[in-house]
Amino acid sequence: MEGNDVLVVGGGIAGCVAALAMHQRGIGVRIVEIRSPWTGAGHGITVQGNALHALRTVGVLDRVLARAVPFDTLRMRHVDGTLLEELVTPRTGGPDLPATVGALRSDLQAALSDAVREKDIPVTLGTGVTALDQRPGGVEVTLGTGERGRFALVVGADGIRSTIRRSIGIDIEPKPTGMGIWRVVAERPAEMDCAELYFGGPRYKAGYCPISEDRCYAYLLDVPLDSSMIGERPAGALLRERSAGYGGLWGRIREELRDDTLVDYRWIESVVLNEPWYRDRVLLIGDAAHACPPTIAQGAAMSAEDGIVLAELLAAAPSIDDALAAFMARRLDRVRMVLDNSLLLAEWEIRPDAQGADSARLMAQTMDALCAPA
Repeated sequence: MEGNDVLVVGGGIAGCVAALAMHQRGIGVRIVEIRSPWTGAGHGITVQGNALHALRTVGVLDRVLARAVPFDTLRMRHVDGTLLEELVTPRTGGPDLPATVGALRSDLQAALSDAVREKDIPVTLGTGVTALDQRPGGVEVTLGTGERGRFALVVGADGIRSTIRRSIGIDIEPKPTGMGIWRVVAERPAEMDCAELYFGGPRYKAGYCPISEDRCYAYLLDVPLDSSMIGERPAGALLRERSAGYGGLWGRIREELRDDTLVDYRWIESVVLNEPWYRDRVLLIGDAAHACPPTIAQGAAMSAEDGIVLAELLAAAPSIDDALAAFMARRLDRVRMVLDNSLLLAEWEIRPDAQGADSARLMAQTMDALCAPA
């Protein structure tokens, strides 16, 4: 890659994987992260095999697996717990990696941020980018601290409400999907050995997966509630009320929630860019470019793949411009397939009587397609 260093704006999954992969290839890189302290959310996450492959590529897989629970099965159940279908999840990261793991988001973030620090990749916390001035061959950047610098490339990995996206004139805002999600870390019943989804209940869908020997990540897809509900708070009693009617292990999880259990509620939104994800020398990756609902659990995987592919092409292409064009050619169809199918699944969960609705089939087809390398 010609030119100066790369500035990565955002230190989440996309930003950390991109920075680590660039560092591996000898590309100078710096991260700017608005959070301070630099930690992840406390609730759980389902990490698919193609994300695990990316994590192995940047050297953090072992520390992630040390605090995660692997499984290769997804069970679909009726609201009362009756088994509807059992799917063997394809190993999208290759035959030597688990199909899926359940983990805490905070553990995944810690593994990535620790690796960034160990590699001595410069990180500036507690500030963001306040101005971008694109000039021939680079970008003049001003940070919230007043610091200024010139970079060959700026990578906006700053999430679904990306300030970098707005700063380069892409005015798309997150679009509601018509759903909200409740997330909680709860006691894991001894019988829980994989991810399970519950359909046909009073809400759109409920589910869970194991994340440790004694803890699980449980969630409930609900209608969008008032914006005042957004965030994490002691709301175990409210989640018990919203999830009333679900049986099986979900019913047991619900009944064991204390009134003061910390629960996170968010609207589920999407970002769909029907255009290149870059303007001159500023590129968007991860949720800044393609945020999808968690109906296939591919958000983390798509973000991590972005970082790996970008670093590979920056190191190999004769110019940054060539690398960015090649990046779009590699990523657009694959990401769009995941995004479109995730949105269709969300639509089917809201309207399960829709013509042609078959969630199990679409999920299986999508995961089979993702077995191809990114």
